[in-house]
Amino acid sequence: MSALSFQGLNVWFGEGRDHVDAVKNATFKVARGESFGLVGESGSGKSTIMRALTGLAPHWSGQMSVNGRPVGHRRDKTFYKTVQMVFQDPYASLHPRQSVDQTLSETLHLHGFRDIEPRIEKLLEDVGLGPSFRFRYPHQLSGGQRQRVAIARALAPEPSILLLDEPTSALDVSVQAEILNLLTDLRAEHDLTFLMVSHDLAVVAHMCERIAVMQAGDIVEVMSVEDMRAMQPSHPYTAQLLEASLGYSRSGAAG
Repeated sequence: MSALSFQGLNVWFGEGRDHVDAVKNATFKVARGESFGLVGESGSGKSTIMRALTGLAPHWSGQMSVNGRPVGHRRDKTFYKTVQMVFQDPYASLHPRQSVDQTLSETLHLHGFRDIEPRIEKLLEDVGLGPSFRFRYPHQLSGGQRQRVAIARALAPEPSILLLDEPTSALDVSVQAEILNLLTDLRAEHDLTFLMVSHDLAVVAHMCERIAVMQAGDIVEVMSVEDMRAMQPSHPYTAQLLEASLGYSRSGAAG
């Protein structure tokens, strides 16, 4: 059974003259424990697939399922206990007037946990933040620390699936690798499945086993990262993407 399955997914915005087909007939599966990447240029529909899955993009047709359970237009508590999302900009996704403690406490309460205190300590430890960060506010944290808090919040309900929407693109280059390595470690430790959106092929090569390449709402190709590194695409658009990142590809192949 797949962790995630998308069959003929269409997502659109607006009506009449304003109608835009953001995703067209997207079909792919993500195995349990796999890290799967969605790549393509801005506006290709990558993040829209995640938004449809989580209910943030309400206008869709087709079929989506999580661990074999169909996803309807309403999500229940079980869905949000299973699937959590880490957003691109940690500052925008954290409440500026809530301390780290309040952010994590609220999430744990929401999902019915009672042993709040030890869970907060463990979550902070898991993401590489000590107890001294517990009562700080977002403005007192660096970008990397904020993203670690956002990851801790996503882990709080003990999900099996994490959706990663460009989780490092808003961070300094020096911090990006730290966060990616943290996510890799957490995936192994918690047996997580990842669906990751990125425009950076180097990030995807580091994090994922397979990728779906998107162009103007269509999935034009699903390929293994090995084929990507070996520069063996089957679609001309994928070839263009790879050629545009040739500097990465050569160094990636050499590594």
